Amino acid sequence: MTERIAMTTPLVECDGDEMTRIIWAWIKELVLEPFVELKTEYYDLGLAERERTRDAVTIEAAQAIKRLGVGVKCATITPNAERVEEYGLSEMYKSPNGTIRAILGGTVFRAPITTAGIVPYIANWTKPITIARHAYGDIYKNTELRLAEDFAGARVELVATAPNGREQRALVHDFGAPCPTGIVQGIHNTDASIESFAHACMTFALDTKQDLWFGTKDTISKVYDRRFRDIFDEVFWGHYRQRFAEKGIEYFYTLIDDAVARTIRSEGGFIWACRNYDGDVMSDMVATAFGSLAMMTSVLVSPEGYYEYEAAHGTVQRHYYRHQAGEETSTNSVATLFAWTGALRRRGQIDALPELCAFADRLETACHETIASGIMTGDLYALSTLAHKKKIDTKGFLVEVARRIAE
Repeated sequence: MTERIAMTTPLVECDGDEMTRIIWAWIKELVLEPFVELKTEYYDLGLAERERTRDAVTIEAAQAIKRLGVGVKCATITPNAERVEEYGLSEMYKSPNGTIRAILGGTVFRAPITTAGIVPYIANWTKPITIARHAYGDIYKNTELRLAEDFAGARVELVATAPNGREQRALVHDFGAPCPTGIVQGIHNTDASIESFAHACMTFALDTKQDLWFGTKDTISKVYDRRFRDIFDEVFWGHYRQRFAEKGIEYFYTLIDDAVARTIRSEGGFIWACRNYDGDVMSDMVATAFGSLAMMTSVLVSPEGYYEYEAAHGTVQRHYYRHQAGEETSTNSVATLFAWTGALRRRGQIDALPELCAFADRLETACHETIASGIMTGDLYALSTLAHKKKIDTKGFLVEVARRIAE
């Protein structure tokens, strides 16, 4: 390639934390900028900048994605008590992903990246399993309290107040003896968000010609989870039943524990719709069973057509500490590379830039060819069935991918 590919519209670039932040910079330097005249609107979602802006930068990034239509995001830290102390934070900020999803709405689709020589742990999984994760509400936008000694014996209720002042109340728990202290949390969802989730899942199933499974625990959560089930049924029977039949695909509901059992016994090749928390957990399970958490695509698709691409894994904290100490790391960058290819391809589709779409395809092919040639990072080296393989360091893998793009 003698000339770099020009972009006409920026995409929103959201930087992140720890080892993935290091990889992010290397990807731009080695794999993207030599071939593409990158146009991005940059937002630093690293913890230091979130602390400086009191997390306003996360909201600004989400609004930018709404304005420009496409974003790509690096992995970020969602701080717990230990991270608050480590980074000297003034508060325990919520998940940046949760904040962005709450602003954009939509559904997160996550699917494993399958490649030569990496055999799933579950032998009968011969086709990818796509997790469709509801991207709104639940514990990611929760409100919670710890009832310490000064609130011992408190009575906790849910209270809904209508515009006319009328109240509806339900007892959560009466913290009397013998356990007068404890914890409580409140979560919510909206009918509109659940309905949008159902439409997104069913449209995606039609587009990809895959069966759609959905599971909650409505036998226990007879109001909250049951509402999800009822809305999915209404959307399917009212809008999609005939189209599913014409495509020869199926939608069915089952309890979440039965869905897990069915998934383990299946050959794959379907979409598994999950509530927000379930999707968070199950996508990691599926990614690991297919080989590696770093081998999974993730894209948030909003009802308005906004797209946000990211890696489905975390910030690789352990490798970051080793990197800081000057030690060699062998961190898998494939999911982050595929976040960039997804965003660039989508930007190219919107802006009618076929050469940008072709570059995204070429980069993905270069990743697959590098691994197929036996050159891979440590996580894949431990899994690969290839006869001739070589473990390579984090940056070395990106150099190999860039060399194949250039060829």
